[in-house]
Amino acid sequence: MDWEPVYRVAALGLIIGMVFGAVTIKTNFCTMGAVSDWINIGSKDRLRAWFLAIGIAILVSQAMHVKGMIDLGDAIYRTQNFGLLGYILGGFLFGVGMTLASGCGQRTLARVGTGNLKSLVVMMFLGMAAYMTMRGLFALFRVNAIEVTNIDLASKEIADQGIGTLLAAVAGLENASQANLVVALLLGCGLVVFAFASKSFRGSFDNIVAGVVIGLIIPAGWYLTGVIGFDDFEPLRFESYTFVGPTGESLMYLMTFTGSTINFGIAAVFGVILGAFLYVLLTGKFRIETFSNREDMIRHIWGGTFMGFGGVLALGCSIGQGVTGMSTLALGSLITLVSIIFGSALTMKIEYYRIDDKTFFGALKQSLTDMRLFPGTRQTD
Repeated sequence: MDWEPVYRVAALGLIIGMVFGAVTIKTNFCTMGAVSDWINIGSKDRLRAWFLAIGIAILVSQAMHVKGMIDLGDAIYRTQNFGLLGYILGGFLFGVGMTLASGCGQRTLARVGTGNLKSLVVMMFLGMAAYMTMRGLFALFRVNAIEVTNIDLASKEIADQGIGTLLAAVAGLENASQANLVVALLLGCGLVVFAFASKSFRGSFDNIVAGVVIGLIIPAGWYLTGVIGFDDFEPLRFESYTFVGPTGESLMYLMTFTGSTINFGIAAVFGVILGAFLYVLLTGKFRIETFSNREDMIRHIWGGTFMGFGGVLALGCSIGQGVTGMSTLALGSLITLVSIIFGSALTMKIEYYRIDDKTFFGALKQSLTDMRLFPGTRQTD
């Protein structure tokens, strides 16, 4: 049977998404957990796995771009519409949300497959908030308060927001492609070296597998939508794995199934859930988990809402911008990545100090002091 490109891409996106979900559960890959390990116990192994995935995604994706297999300039992350406020605010809110929800979007989907009802609630609120921010009530704020501040790089005669492109423009260089190549090699190789520089990481099979497999899944997504899905008459959206907007689209797809067409993002969401489900089913680890109390439920609802809202403002999540976007070498992706980590780390510190009955503003002040962003005596000294 000769499938249309949209169905071929969706089927393969589903299969690769299943690998993503299974690997997530098998290796305990979690971007929120990576920040938590670093902030709370000083371990950077899961953070190194995340950075290894970014490094590999950069090197492989950029190699495909140089060979002419794909054009990363067509990715949404490299647009000339530079939304600085959205990257900062959206990334920060996503970081706050993934901490409150005990995991990022990708981790939430995988946990749904394991029987975690808390994650199911988070997924529903994440998807609803994301869709409302894309096309509903929250879109009014996005368009009228956030996007009006966007910087038009075209008016400054800058081709895109690639880091190499911007550096070339500042330095007055004519060949931006060479600058992007140098940035790709330095950043990609640097992240890989950083990951393997740790002896404990080199001895962690699961973290290495997570970094390598997820790092390769991102360029696989680019290949699916950019090569296998290429069609002169009905071109598909050029994208790779991201989980905020597609979660909203997946909920809408389920509600309007007979009048909707599946796409790569929706298939990826279902793939992660299905892959995680099959893994725990085959290993006998499927467990139903629910909220411990009312406060726990409220916390997760807020977390999902912040992730959906912030993820759309920032054009992606800790995977969508933090790995997929970074593979394009977009400056906005780097800003979003830093904002996500900062939002998550700050929320963890505030929660830690709130345990000691500090006021919110007292906990905020001490947290900022610990992070060397406010004068005072650091509690970590």
